[in-house]
Amino acid sequence: MNAIDTYKTIANPSSEILFKEKNSKFFGYAFPVTTEEEIKDHLEKLRKQHYGAVHFCYAFQLGTDKFYFRANDDGEPSNSAGAPIYGQIQSFGVTNVLVVVVRFFGGVKLGVGGLISAYRTAAEMALEESEIIEKTINIHFEISFDYMNINKVMRVIKEKNLEIISQQMNESCQIEIAIRKKNAEIIFDIFNTMFEIDIIKL
Repeated sequence: MNAIDTYKTIANPSSEILFKEKNSKFFGYAFPVTTEEEIKDHLEKLRKQHYGAVHFCYAFQLGTDKFYFRANDDGEPSNSAGAPIYGQIQSFGVTNVLVVVVRFFGGVKLGVGGLISAYRTAAEMALEESEIIEKTINIHFEISFDYMNINKVMRVIKEKNLEIISQQMNESCQIEIAIRKKNAEIIFDIFNTMFEIDIIKL
């Protein structure tokens, strides 16, 4: 099974970058995000920070197996802002990321070609400011068993170097583990064939 089980994202929010074109100022930002709620929060903070800016154009991509993305021109001509920003997200090969470019109009119209170039450049500069990291796609399982079987379960967890996310140890025990996608099937089968041990995918 040769499924890709890694993805690239950014480690931390980027520093603010500034790109100027014919008196217009373009401030670029990149943020690591996993939900649309986080995206709304970042946009709200930027709107407060840049009170008086005309356009808050952005693009984001979420997901590791299946991608969900959106590009927003925020009043600029169609496909002149959001699309070139999203193009840079694709170009850098990152996901779970939001890139925002805030524009202060400088009195000189740039034309659609000029806008595309300016938004693309600001997005590229923001992503270049970011530390790009590789993460693994993990599958989560819950293992349930009676306390008397704890040694069997813990032996496998230790031998296979599995990551424990949470555990409840009473008479009946539950452990949540995270397994790299490419190893998930093998680990599932090990626990699934063990006597008196239940495993389910979360």
